[in-house]
Amino acid sequence: MPASRETVQAVLKTIADPVRGGDILSSGVVRALNVDAAGAVRFVMEIPGNAGTAYGAARTEAETALRATEGVTAVSVVMTAHSEKAPPPDLRGPRAAAEPQGPQGIPGVAHIIAIASGKGGVGKSTVASNLACALAQQGRRVGLLDADVYGPSQPRMLGVSGRPASPDGKTILPLRNHGVTLMSIGLMTNEDQAVVWRGPMLMGALQQMLMQVQWGALDVLLVDLPPGTGDVQMTLAQKARVDGAIVVSTPQDVALLDARKGIDMFRQMNVPLLGMIENMSTHVCSACGHEEHVFGHGGVAAEAAKLGVPLLAEVPLDLQIRLASDGGAPIVVSAPDSAQAQAFHAVASALVARGLA
Repeated sequence: MPASRETVQAVLKTIADPVRGGDILSSGVVRALNVDAAGAVRFVMEIPGNAGTAYGAARTEAETALRATEGVTAVSVVMTAHSEKAPPPDLRGPRAAAEPQGPQGIPGVAHIIAIASGKGGVGKSTVASNLACALAQQGRRVGLLDADVYGPSQPRMLGVSGRPASPDGKTILPLRNHGVTLMSIGLMTNEDQAVVWRGPMLMGALQQMLMQVQWGALDVLLVDLPPGTGDVQMTLAQKARVDGAIVVSTPQDVALLDARKGIDMFRQMNVPLLGMIENMSTHVCSACGHEEHVFGHGGVAAEAAKLGVPLLAEVPLDLQIRLASDGGAPIVVSAPDSAQAQAFHAVASALVARGLA
């Protein structure tokens, strides 16, 4: 019988907190504890920023104890750090500054491209999944990181289910479908479970999904970012060597206002803008053939021209695109020769031609 939450809590209460005293559960180090119906245990250890070594031993002890517990089938622990107080100023005069650690490449990954939007609901994740599959169909080795931590949708869109395995408790094996290697926080939680995390926990999880996943040899890793200009976007640009960003927007003015903010953020983070995609560009009635611009038309094209970047595609508002994504087989997989899929194939071809995939 799978272990209960109470059983897991009892085990965690036997693990001493090496810094605060007591046990790691009572001291508040353990966060977001989840025990699913199959007995898989997942939680976050939120620790002080200068105590990684001490808590590393506690993490190992907790993992060992839980794996030895009857009914526990798997254990996944994410450890993230935060600073409890600012260090005192150094009054001893100027000293040689440490060499800053800039963005790093991911072993085996040739290129990283961010798929972003300033506003939610503009179809960014739909674009990311279809673009990933289109690149795979063109012979590229493609990975997709679902970094939209609060609203992970890529497992559903790519028809992926199950839990990623960890052969050594340190690295994570991603899952794969439609020729795309996928990692998402949605694979680590129940589908209806909210991710209630603060900024430091988000940043720690993103770094682990970037650097501790066995991506293998990839021509390109697409990163599906959450909307806005927050912690996840900044962490990605600061920690990983991003080759460029593609910004998705609908043509309406409200969406373009937020898209401009996203573009400005990438400029501040020194990430090149590769181009823009106008999603939900037009709607053609399936019954009568009448074309209607529900959200306006041409706004993204005008913005791209103003910025001097390519308009990569104008993707229609189409029922089949939505049905395909909800069904776990994006339109470029379920109907690769359709007019709807051609927009995504055009973007994929442009990236390949530019040597970015």
